[in-house]
Amino acid sequence: MDARRRKLLFRANHRGFKEMDMMMGEFAGKHLDQMDEKALDEFERLLDTDDQDVYGWIIGREQEPEMLQGKVMDMLKAFDLPTHMKEKGLL
Repeated sequence: MDARRRKLLFRANHRGFKEMDMMMGEFAGKHLDQMDEKALDEFERLLDTDDQDVYGWIIGREQEPEMLQGKVMDMLKAFDLPTHMKEKGLL
């Protein structure tokens, strides 16, 4: 994993909001290696956004702003954390 991806993975796992640490960290661990530069930029913008806002968008409480809409946000919304954790033997 290159330096940028390692930095994004660390940031995803250390958000400060436990639920977002789990969600973003597991998502990053699964998908960062396959992301191109555009997707990495999108993910980085999400990491720069307040946890409560991102959480609200993921659970569908609110619609994310147009500037944060894209492939990565769609993937994050579709990410099934419980199934992923069961597959990894964590649940």
